[in-house]
Amino acid sequence: MSKNTDPSGDEQLSFEEAMAELDELVSQMEDGDLSLDDSLKAFERGVMLTRKCQEALSHAELRVKTLTDADTIEALSSGDA
Repeated sequence: MSKNTDPSGDEQLSFEEAMAELDELVSQMEDGDLSLDDSLKAFERGVMLTRKCQEALSHAELRVKTLTDADTIEALSSGDA
């Protein structure tokens, strides 16, 4: 099944690693060679990885919004930051 099935290591998983693993899981499930139990485990892992990726994207969006906020841009350009 998946290379990283240990949920304790998920905190250190980068966005790119999570996306790559998610892509791998999707491919495995699309192939149809997994047992029902393995399919359910892959689906569960996929849901967790999707949530992790969504969280990372939300965090990145918030950072971009903060950096592009008009007040922040003015403060940066005037050297007050």
